[in-house]
Amino acid sequence: MELFFLCGLTLFVLFVSFSLLSLFSSARRMNASQSKNLPPGRTGLPFIGESLEFLSTGRKGHPEKFIFDRMAKYSAQVFRTSILGEATAVVCGAAGNKFLFSNENKLVTAWWPNSVNKIFPSSTQTSSQEESKKMRKLLPTFLKPEALQRYVGMMDTIAQRHFEYGWEGHQQVAVFPLAKNYTFWVACKVFLSIEDPEHVAKFADPFNVLASGIISIPIDLPGTPFNRAIKASNLIRKELSAIIKQRKIDLTEKKASPTQDILSHMLLTTDENGQYMNELDIADKILGLLIGGHDTASAAITFIVKYLAELPEIYHKVLTEQMEIVKSKAPGELLNWEDIQKMRYSWNVACEVLRLAPPLQGAFREALNEFIFSGFTIPKGWKLYWSANSTHRNPECFPAPEKFDPSRFEGNGPAPYTFVPFGGGPRMCPGKEYARLEILVFMYNIMKRYKWEKLLLDEKIIVDPMPMPAKGLPVRLLPQSTA
Repeated sequence: MELFFLCGLTLFVLFVSFSLLSLFSSARRMNASQSKNLPPGRTGLPFIGESLEFLSTGRKGHPEKFIFDRMAKYSAQVFRTSILGEATAVVCGAAGNKFLFSNENKLVTAWWPNSVNKIFPSSTQTSSQEESKKMRKLLPTFLKPEALQRYVGMMDTIAQRHFEYGWEGHQQVAVFPLAKNYTFWVACKVFLSIEDPEHVAKFADPFNVLASGIISIPIDLPGTPFNRAIKASNLIRKELSAIIKQRKIDLTEKKASPTQDILSHMLLTTDENGQYMNELDIADKILGLLIGGHDTASAAITFIVKYLAELPEIYHKVLTEQMEIVKSKAPGELLNWEDIQKMRYSWNVACEVLRLAPPLQGAFREALNEFIFSGFTIPKGWKLYWSANSTHRNPECFPAPEKFDPSRFEGNGPAPYTFVPFGGGPRMCPGKEYARLEILVFMYNIMKRYKWEKLLLDEKIIVDPMPMPAKGLPVRLLPQSTA
């Protein structure tokens, strides 16, 4: 199953606990592979493998530790482990990224745990490759740069309303939940043409329950997070079904436009056999789009606010760039595409944030056939994992990797396959330009209104499954006019 939110759903997948079936099948594959020249490493405890350490390093705020400890001990190119109940080869560095991204659907394919199908039941009807083809036919119309131009003013309008509802009149706010509200509002508008704050809020709460449940142990018993997630997904799907039915009527009566949003496009698009998508399939795809269309971008926005609070010199350079755009606008005039193109330094700052705190920590693939990588055998059926931090925080790829330096993205920028916050190859996140747009619109709107100070100087960062400040990044707001 592949949805637009490849970047977002992959994050959830990384931390979904394994099922007994996958555990036993993994053990059988591991035993059958003992005689091969496997990558160096260890498989950890029976059945559990090294999953606990893989998870705990992220929750302690250092997801890269799991990777770098084993790169140093075993191999800087590839090592063996067992996570999520699966025999796994972790490929590292730019060469590993290039290998996986270049061999999509040749040697490897996307992999999702079976438990995800309980949240997205329509995904069981077709293969991940077929899902990928479907979505990548549907999405370019709405997510390529030319199409996104018409979203700029709309995003600016939503951002202004967002700050009016959530920020104005407050001396202190928690950034992370507000950033999620903003990106979810934009996603509802782009995908469903819903912009009423109350209607958006009706969706937001069950989506948070769903998100927390997908990354929990998949025990479907009353009261468990996974059980609550399934109930939340059913509630959302019921609401989406009502919206879909009404949209069908509106399209028939010409009260809705065939090109107004992705929902209309899905309803009117047929496959090669002339068949329309069924309502469950559409509801699941919209559900996925809404998750991926806001979760990763909200994490990036939160860390942009965090780093700008910590780095006054960077803040003032962003402020100078954004205020030049503010001065060029007439009262009430909305942002346009040309304004976005002027935000070069702001985007370099955002990219450096994505390097240091990538929302997408990595992703899994599955070996379609046995092959050799870096001199080691990767058996058919093994899972492969690539990690953004294996290059993002590697001094060979980024000198002084802990230093915040937006100049890394000037000129030609980083070397190929080293900067991978959106993945790469055929499965690069198709929402990359969409995310860029909503991030820059947010930066413009917050910079022209506020200067801010962190209230918790040493707030812990956790990765579960995305990086996030443990307390939501509370800040004190100061009006820009008096800053």
